[in-house]
Amino acid sequence: MSKATVIYEHVKCFFKYSIAGFLMILIPFCSTAESYSANFQNTEIREFVNTVSKVLNKTIVIDPAIQGTINVRSYDSLDSERYYQFFLSVLQVYGFTAVNMPGGITKIIPERNAKSAGIPLVQDGDITRHDEVIMRIVPLDNISGRELAPLLRQLNDAAEGSVVHYDAANMLLMTGRASVVERLVAIVARVDNRAQHHVETLALHNASASDVVNMANALHRDGTAGQPGTVGRIHASIVADDRTNTVLVSGDAPARARMIQTLQKLDREHSPGAMGGNTQVVYLKYAKAAQLIDVLNGVINKSVDSSDPAAPVVIETSKSTPVSVTADDQTNSLILNAPNHIMRQLRDVIDQLDIRRPQVLVEAIIAEVSDAQGLNFGIQWMNNSAGGTNFGSATDPSVTAIPGNGMGQVLGSAQGLAAGFYRGNWAGLLTALQTSNQNNILATPSIVTLDNVEAEFTVGQDVPVLTGSQTTSGDNVYNTVERRSVGIKLKVTPQINLGDTVRLDIEQEVSSVSTSAASNTLGPTFDTRNVRNAVLVGTGNTVVVGGLLDNSTSEGNSAVPLLGRIPVLKHLFGTTSKSTSKRNLMLFIRPTIMREQERYDQVSLQSLSRFKQHDFSTPADQVFHQALDQSVGAGGQTVNAMLNDIQRFYAGSGNE
Repeated sequence: MSKATVIYEHVKCFFKYSIAGFLMILIPFCSTAESYSANFQNTEIREFVNTVSKVLNKTIVIDPAIQGTINVRSYDSLDSERYYQFFLSVLQVYGFTAVNMPGGITKIIPERNAKSAGIPLVQDGDITRHDEVIMRIVPLDNISGRELAPLLRQLNDAAEGSVVHYDAANMLLMTGRASVVERLVAIVARVDNRAQHHVETLALHNASASDVVNMANALHRDGTAGQPGTVGRIHASIVADDRTNTVLVSGDAPARARMIQTLQKLDREHSPGAMGGNTQVVYLKYAKAAQLIDVLNGVINKSVDSSDPAAPVVIETSKSTPVSVTADDQTNSLILNAPNHIMRQLRDVIDQLDIRRPQVLVEAIIAEVSDAQGLNFGIQWMNNSAGGTNFGSATDPSVTAIPGNGMGQVLGSAQGLAAGFYRGNWAGLLTALQTSNQNNILATPSIVTLDNVEAEFTVGQDVPVLTGSQTTSGDNVYNTVERRSVGIKLKVTPQINLGDTVRLDIEQEVSSVSTSAASNTLGPTFDTRNVRNAVLVGTGNTVVVGGLLDNSTSEGNSAVPLLGRIPVLKHLFGTTSKSTSKRNLMLFIRPTIMREQERYDQVSLQSLSRFKQHDFSTPADQVFHQALDQSVGAGGQTVNAMLNDIQRFYAGSGNE
């Protein structure tokens, strides 16, 4: 080594230790005065960090990647706060940053590693230094974080900061230097405040709310039509309310104003020459198209009379807009042609009328009682615990009912029952009527009909009646004959009311040809008994209508053979008897409401069960067997085959 080189190394060491000594002398002086003067020329960055750590009495951890020299100088005296900010600014200029950790520890790391470090979370009101790295969570009230985040990323330092949006809570998570983050928070607060969303309701008078919303969204998707440069503008949100034909508009005031102006333009009324309205085909599920068309046309054609407060509110149509409703019976559909706002009202009416209507099972027993005491006896032994309500008869006002004391008391005295209710067992009632030989069951119809639809049951024959006669010149006689139906007729119209009660409009007629006037030359005489009334009865309960009395007189002769034919003396060997009997026509009727298919299946199974429990060995059934076998000569096979068919029918109904 040369002598010059040795001298150079000694001079270098002298200056190095002189500078260090100068700094050591400066530290206590600055600490005492709480004012610092910073002058670092060609100083190692690690030495600079250590110096600041000693001056400010901070625990600082230096990343091994921190290398290099700095050249900075401050000509002003700095207090501790400004001195630390000066320290952070120097680090930021040379590509480093300080991250405050829990426990008062500060880490010095490269800026590119700041995102993965434990950045402190700062709340509103916390004191931050401009160049330290922080994290802020900013909730949004009026604007979408997804829309705002891309704008904020352009203003943030991508190397050391980030902006992330969280859709579920509509908030932003921002990291970066405190000065940048605080500036972004101020921008967010101002934008979010300007975007305060209010909701306005716009009623449409001509167009459909759904159609208008679709067109408006198409116009404002990429910018307002007719206004260049509006791409990216915050738009209003619109929602259609088809129930009231209104549009809900939300957003800031300028956006709402622009959107409402657009909606009003789209809601303009068509000119008289313009084509308006549309056509829809509505397929009905339950109702009949021919019946609904009268209702809909009546709604359209009528106008509201404001002077009458009780007048129904109907659809008003203008003369320039044609409205028509046509029915297609083959497809059971309605063809509607009307503007959208009228179309919606028509569809609402159709939806409310096209519903599944409940059905009513009407079961009836039509019986003739030759002697009221016979009926009284026949039911009393059957159902001693049954109860009822008896309204008495016109001929015997003393008839009363004792609830729960037997059907004998329910049915009253020998004069017959005018009207009442029976709450006993239906099958037991039928059995009791069949048991007594004083009763004649004329029919036991069972009919299922819709609510408010008339059901009719008829069993009888058509009797010819001579109404006129004419003789021609050739002595030919031409008779004019009309036929009259006689037999049993029952018409019932059920109407389901509140509380599962049923109003029954009953019309019953029992007619026959009188045998007492068979020799009448004027034609046959008809005996007719009918009743027409309306009752209110609960589902499953039985209403009793009776008191239709009919007198019949019969004569009988008995005599000793041969001697009873001798003139004058025949009265000594024979007797003549004359008897008079009364027949009381009674109607027992029970409605059962069936709203669902399950109830219909249940009733079918009950009918099948009653059929299986029927005793086919009664005398009447035996006579029926014999008569049928004699007519077809099948030896009983026809009857058995018929019974098997009936059982299969009921079994199939129960499995559906």
